[in-house]
Amino acid sequence: MAIRARIVSVGTALPEKIVGNDHFATYLDTSDEWIVRRTGIKQRRFVDDPKSPTATSDLGSIAAKNAIDKAGIDPATIDAVICATFSPDNFFPSTACAISNKVGASKSFAFDISAACAGFVYGLTIANSLILSGQCKTVLLVGAEVVSRTLDFNDRSTCILFGDGAGAIVLRGEEGERGILSCECFSDGSLGDILKLPVPWNGSPSMFMNGTEVFKNAVRLMTDVTRKAICSARLEFADINLLVPHQANIRIIQAMGEYLGLSEDRVVVNVERFGNTSAASIPIALAEAWDSGRISEGDLVVFAGLGGGLTVGGAVARF
Repeated sequence: MAIRARIVSVGTALPEKIVGNDHFATYLDTSDEWIVRRTGIKQRRFVDDPKSPTATSDLGSIAAKNAIDKAGIDPATIDAVICATFSPDNFFPSTACAISNKVGASKSFAFDISAACAGFVYGLTIANSLILSGQCKTVLLVGAEVVSRTLDFNDRSTCILFGDGAGAIVLRGEEGERGILSCECFSDGSLGDILKLPVPWNGSPSMFMNGTEVFKNAVRLMTDVTRKAICSARLEFADINLLVPHQANIRIIQAMGEYLGLSEDRVVVNVERFGNTSAASIPIALAEAWDSGRISEGDLVVFAGLGGGLTVGGAVARF
């Protein structure tokens, strides 16, 4: 029987500080009603202080430890640690190296990937390939962000949208039908300027987003990549039990569901409580769905994300 990369556990880490929409209404031309109507977001989590010592690797390692404990594995048996992030601790060493050290994955090789909000699916694609090639048996994949450090809090078009957090999964190579069935990723560098975070010596150190263009392309490209991933897995839309999309904006998620013909009960949504946590959003949403009983053994789950680049990724897994 063929070896597949099976998702055996998921863990999360979320800051305690909850920031509601009313906070932004105290100093920006906005309101709770305005934000909810346009984004679906009611609150988000931030580290205590954007200048505090809390690092992306701190959140990532907490999520990773939770996933490792749930998997019931010795962290020393982890072969690779991958961290998807656009808010790393440093340019180097990688945030993944810091996480591997903090969780005790002493025998792993570790590296970061930069695909913004599509980072988790890109990382899933790499982890799947490492396992199918036989190079790795067990991979720890982490999506972790302290987005608050990248924001201009006077820019209404970005600061209301994002939150901090981390999610992690453990994947293991196992014989059977359960595991990753397909991965589809692509990029369009011609659209890179509509969503970007320049390096400090090459422009503003804060995030920029053309919301209208991002919305238009996100709906189109995330829908397309979802279709391709399902087709690559030789499945029909009727086979899919659950869609776990990147949690960017409720209107994007609802439009995707409509285009794909998926009822609301087959789409995971938690953007109202956490905002857009970038590479962490899919594993955080997955954890909530799995822990609440929305995913059972044998269920087919689709992941889809889009980030700056533009980067787009979709994947299908059997749980």
